[in-house]
Amino acid sequence: MFEPRIDPRPGDPAWPEAIWPVPEGTRLTGPNVELSFPSDGDAEGLFAALDHDAVWAHVRGRPSSAEDVRATLAAANAAGRWPWIVRQAGAIVGTTSYLEVSPVDARLEIGFTLYAPSVWGTVVNPECKLLLMTWAFEVAHMGRVQLKTDIRNARSQQAIARLGATYEGVLRRYQRRQDGSVRDTVVFSVLAEEWPAVKAGLLERVS
Repeated sequence: MFEPRIDPRPGDPAWPEAIWPVPEGTRLTGPNVELSFPSDGDAEGLFAALDHDAVWAHVRGRPSSAEDVRATLAAANAAGRWPWIVRQAGAIVGTTSYLEVSPVDARLEIGFTLYAPSVWGTVVNPECKLLLMTWAFEVAHMGRVQLKTDIRNARSQQAIARLGATYEGVLRRYQRRQDGSVRDTVVFSVLAEEWPAVKAGLLERVS
């Protein structure tokens, strides 16, 4: 028999509406990576960095040219996605995005994250998440940041868990894959009250 869930925060105060959008020209910079909004000249470098079968194994929409990348980036905001270009030592090594943004509900998602295989398992991903979540929680005053991945992508699930995000469950038959099948999607989140501990863990990893 189903047991109804109990509100874990019955005394919640009113939460402020989040600040959005990210101001034009914003750069998020850490010791190892820099995140900036894309420009026309970034398409070639991003296409070259991500033109590997392994990168697109669990992600729909692989581009066939730099021009495809340029068109996708240009249309991203209209589709509800705010992409960032990730650089390490000045070289483009990937992209990540804010999406599913709801300022009135003070929540957003970090997703569509793709890195060159050469930086997998390095400081790049935790530092990107540190920069993006710092802006979301400490500048925009978000109350929730969520992260999702394909249930077949064990590497991504493990990487999200290592960030300190909380596993929430599985959305069944949620999203179509490139091959036409429909994936189950694994959901994680970080809440504002959890952020200080998550941030401390990320800072330790980055340092």
